[in-house]
Amino acid sequence: MRKAKVILILLLLFFIIYFLQLNFFSWFNIGGIKPNLIVVLVLFIGLFVGKKTGVILGIVFGMLIDLNIGKSLGITSILLGIIGLLGEYLDKNFSKDSRVTIITMSAISTLLYEICTYVINIFQYDIQVEVLTFTLTLLVEILFNTMLIIIFFPLMKKLGYYLEEAFKGKKILTRYF
Repeated sequence: MRKAKVILILLLLFFIIYFLQLNFFSWFNIGGIKPNLIVVLVLFIGLFVGKKTGVILGIVFGMLIDLNIGKSLGITSILLGIIGLLGEYLDKNFSKDSRVTIITMSAISTLLYEICTYVINIFQYDIQVEVLTFTLTLLVEILFNTMLIIIFFPLMKKLGYYLEEAFKGKKILTRYF
């Protein structure tokens, strides 16, 4: 029952972030470039909740985005599912307590997501390749995501450990022999 409540909270958080990304950041952007907070959310879920939930929610969030935007169904789902899987891998190898580590993980996942999306769009829609414009846009988006993580890191960490306790139940039972 507790996991279902937490998943509903994560879905609500997705809709809030999606609303912010569509509306709020259309007013507050840097040179017309908005942050990609959905990638940060899926990475966050993969880090703190686990790969099964991270992959599943990444696919669900991607399907919802694909249904609303309507370009092509499934590409965003697959990429966000991979980001959720990447979050679980990074959880096993790096600490979640460091702000710098979380920022680096977020920058790498945003970089991978945007490069894959750009390459797929080049092949799918026969878009002309503009490396300089894409690189500048990508750097500003990573900078924007980084600034938001710096601001909201304490809240993310607190919510993350609540999610981790709800899903993984990391309780240490000591035994004396």
